[in-house]
Amino acid sequence: MAVTKPFVGIDLGGTNMQIGVVGPGMKLLHHAKRKTKADEGTQAIIGRMISGIEEACAAAKVLPSDLGGVGIGAPGAVDPGRGVVVEAVNLRWDNFPLAETVAKRLKVPTFVDNDVNVAVLGEHRLGAGKGADDLLGVWVGTGIGGGLILGGRLFYGHFLTAGEIGHAILHAHHPRGQRSLEHNCSRTAMVDRLVRLIRANHKSRLTDELRQKAGDAEEIDYSKIKSKMLARYYRGGESEDALVIEVLDASAQDLGVMISNFVTVLSLPRVVVGGGLVEALGKPYVDRVERTVRELAFPEVCRKVEVVASKLADAAGIYGAAMIAMEHAGAAGLPKGRSEQRAR
Repeated sequence: MAVTKPFVGIDLGGTNMQIGVVGPGMKLLHHAKRKTKADEGTQAIIGRMISGIEEACAAAKVLPSDLGGVGIGAPGAVDPGRGVVVEAVNLRWDNFPLAETVAKRLKVPTFVDNDVNVAVLGEHRLGAGKGADDLLGVWVGTGIGGGLILGGRLFYGHFLTAGEIGHAILHAHHPRGQRSLEHNCSRTAMVDRLVRLIRANHKSRLTDELRQKAGDAEEIDYSKIKSKMLARYYRGGESEDALVIEVLDASAQDLGVMISNFVTVLSLPRVVVGGGLVEALGKPYVDRVERTVRELAFPEVCRKVEVVASKLADAAGIYGAAMIAMEHAGAAGLPKGRSEQRAR
């Protein structure tokens, strides 16, 4: 079946959901955005998702009943074969039948995969991973997620958890909560370390900006440190700051160490790094990661690996999720890549 019907792709995050209608030729017809607001509960999340789909369809002049399918990239552990979110901590979901729930509301076939898996698939087919049959995708933001493309298709592994690089152990002898890659290299971890150092009287220009934002408030609100603020004080930013550079470079080096192990084990020619933090920090951060990977990968031939930034930004998850739905619908004429491995 050729891609003649439009499909919806959804990137469901803990903070925001991105919803897009993708037509023939992989053209993004319209894009809608909603706040997830997980604290309001599951039915509210699903309601906002449905309203976002309806908005995007209306703007694209498409009836929901005309859709070929809906694909959703969901955070956490996912069983794609059953369309179930096994565990998503930030959404407070355990064994939630997301595909069935949305399909019943829309009367349209719906399919679910991990959010980073679908973003990596989008980059593989249309973005920075194009042309590489084997690649690792690593998305750095509030947490860290990953996805693997092997032999031109998503690789899930026996337990359907392949690519979960954020939970790989970086420092085995550290206390609990400080051992994994995510504990050390996510934006959350970077900010936590910066705040500890600032409170220990290490100087940073961040303090002046935060104090200015606080106004008459007695306490500085460190929760206001987001990716764009870090970028202003990182290499090439408006106001380079030694402490920010030290912390972010150390994090980039640790990330490079972990990626180098994956490159060594799987002999990967390309790694795509993405996510909100990477988009904000840009080339200096990616270059620091790549330098470490190339220093440590084994054997020497593996040091030719490319570490590149994602190209599609928020659209990666939308495209990838739509492709998942297209694959299940048996659509032909998709961007180059083998049919996805069917999850057991």
